[in-house]
Amino acid sequence: MRRPTGVRRLLFLLPLLLLAACADDARPGSGDALVSGLGDLVVEQDAGDGSAPQRWTLVCAEDGTASGDHPDAAAACAHLADLDAPFAPLGDDLMCTQQYGGPQTARVTGTWRGEPVDLELSRVDGCRISQWDGLGPLLPGPVGVELGEDAPQ
Repeated sequence: MRRPTGVRRLLFLLPLLLLAACADDARPGSGDALVSGLGDLVVEQDAGDGSAPQRWTLVCAEDGTASGDHPDAAAACAHLADLDAPFAPLGDDLMCTQQYGGPQTARVTGTWRGEPVDLELSRVDGCRISQWDGLGPLLPGPVGVELGEDAPQ
């Protein structure tokens, strides 16, 4: 028995309509706040001194607003927004100065400008110290000896 022509057309078009509906949901700005924002990050920082590692969340919106429990979310988001590729890994062919910046380590995960982020940081040589320092207020806290009245000169 043959189905009516209208039913055959519907059966043919139904999968295409479902695919189109799914594609609309995947577009940036289709209701997913993480896609439309600059970034949604988790920062885990270990001072390397035996104290418990610290963990913060940071959400940076396109309109410049910041949220999360990061100690200086607004400054961190503003700083990161000004950088071209804040979470780019270091190249394998870099020549780095052999200096030690301290035992601190950090890991940043999440998304930034729609791209996944999974960056491990340390201060074990000149390249990694520069990478760490370049992230500015994202990695809060002292990063070495502060020069003050009591500091050795």
